[in-house]
Amino acid sequence: MTGTGNSNLTRDAFLGGRLHLWQPREGYRAGVDAVLLAASVGATTGQRVLELGCGVGTAILCLNSRVPGLRLAAVEVQPTMADLARRNGGDALEVFTADVAELPADLRQRQFDHVLANPPYYDRAASVRSGDPAREAAHGETTPLATWVRVAAKRLAPRGQAHFIHRAERLPDLIRALPDDLGSVEVLPLAAREGRAPDRVILRARKNGRGAFRLHPALALHVGAHHSDANKDYAPVVDAALREGAALRF
Repeated sequence: MTGTGNSNLTRDAFLGGRLHLWQPREGYRAGVDAVLLAASVGATTGQRVLELGCGVGTAILCLNSRVPGLRLAAVEVQPTMADLARRNGGDALEVFTADVAELPADLRQRQFDHVLANPPYYDRAASVRSGDPAREAAHGETTPLATWVRVAAKRLAPRGQAHFIHRAERLPDLIRALPDDLGSVEVLPLAAREGRAPDRVILRARKNGRGAFRLHPALALHVGAHHSDANKDYAPVVDAALREGAALRF
């Protein structure tokens, strides 16, 4: 990713330059997790997609870059980030400034084929707050994870899919939060390298799904067992998702 911009913002390239997004120069900045979440969503042209907690719109706009003709909506609680998401998405993305726990009435009347979310990773009852407000809002859990899952499930149309990326240690919390009408659960663990314990997971579930639970083999993001100046490359399937906008298939 490369950046240029004024003193407060940079305009950064994603997907090998296929997508450019404005984001704050300092504080929370979008990274690999949002792009991989988007790559894991098997949307098709014409479907309705909602992102909860969209930040500047990275995940949902990466998905839109791969799949044309989607109908996109997003929710973001921070007004400055929501404004950037509107700027980044233009006419393609409808952005609501709201808390996930208190969706606007208009959104509560809609159903979506896909709902995706990258909820805050850290339970602040067991971790230290960030001094940066935007970073804290992105990483510090104030709305419980169970609420994110419940809201996503409520907004799904029949047979629609919910998609989450989170820390591996929170996988039990994610699974416990799934309501009875979300099934066909699949989990893709993400590890930094071969032989490392996964530190992220992507979980997806289907509204009214009846398929068996599936735990997929861990995906190593980088090639090789150790980091070195000569070995920084992403694994081919990950590189294709990050730089070419390819789908990340479970």
